[in-house]
Amino acid sequence: MPVYNLKINGTAHSIEADPDTPLLWVLRDHLNLVGTKYGCGIGQCGACTVHVDGTATRSCLLKVSMVEAMEITTIEGLSEDGSHPVQIAWKEIDVPQCGYCQAGQIMSASAFLNTNANPSKEDIRDAMSGNLCRCASYNRIEKAIETASSKLS
Repeated sequence: MPVYNLKINGTAHSIEADPDTPLLWVLRDHLNLVGTKYGCGIGQCGACTVHVDGTATRSCLLKVSMVEAMEITTIEGLSEDGSHPVQIAWKEIDVPQCGYCQAGQIMSASAFLNTNANPSKEDIRDAMSGNLCRCASYNRIEKAIETASSKLS
């Protein structure tokens, strides 16, 4: 079985895995980075969102063989102590209900705010439309992103 050298949350890892193994399962099963969640397995819900070279990416769709030499950031690596402005805003607004989708929501929101630090409500809705929340916390998610953007400006 091949060995892949991955850089995840700033740390180098050598992972032995089948080339077709989704990054999601490498993170969860090989590295015990379980903040990234399995939601649908077909890239439709956003629960498995991580950053790959700074871009929000569905880890369930990305094969481990495709990510060598790329910088991967999971929810655990967004900040060591939960001090990222999006994480702070999530707490201030009390976004989660069940919490299952929140890591993916936060990862999508933080990547989005890196490209648009002063978004309109429509910009936020468009950017976050690929992340599903079964508890329908969308209004609080939008408010938290607005709050985080004000902290970034």
